[in-house]
Amino acid sequence: MSQPSITVTVKLFAAYQEAYNLPEIVLHLPPDTPVVAVLEQIINQHPKLEKWRNLTRCGVNLEFVEPDTILQQGDEVVLIPPVSGG
Repeated sequence: MSQPSITVTVKLFAAYQEAYNLPEIVLHLPPDTPVVAVLEQIINQHPKLEKWRNLTRCGVNLEFVEPDTILQQGDEVVLIPPVSGG
């Protein structure tokens, strides 16, 4: 029997959106996955994003959260690197 998984939607902004060329992606993750694991997976897939690791804010369901926040089925995750412009 396969291990159950949860599905989350990850909204991508700025450098993350440029790396994927998509506004969002859907991930299937093991239960009890912290939000920081999403960031790690994205950086592993696109190593050029490493420079944003310690500058990125994480949000879940429209609220900023700590990196160790555990994700739930159907959560919407946002990764927000610093942005500039006017």
